[in-house]
Amino acid sequence: MRNAVSDEEMQRATGEHRPDKAAWSGVEMLLAAIKDEITLSRNAAIAIAGGKPGDFNPTPRPGIPPTSATRKGLTDEQRRALDPRLRDQTQEA
Repeated sequence: MRNAVSDEEMQRATGEHRPDKAAWSGVEMLLAAIKDEITLSRNAAIAIAGGKPGDFNPTPRPGIPPTSATRKGLTDEQRRALDPRLRDQTQEA
């Protein structure tokens, strides 16, 4: 299959390759989870000893936006559509 690709296409694909955007393997995801758990355990030990642990920042994983991304809430109309108890209420309530 690789031999069916022309040299020009192969060169273009090599130039556009972004290893930082590639998917992680299971081992890399496990390693990131272990790193996060060790950091949380260390923070807990610091807090138990009476200190003030730093903020916990989880290891960024591919495809998962950072927590700084704004989260959109539901509109009142969407809440009414989901909850049957709200459907009979007026707009002002």
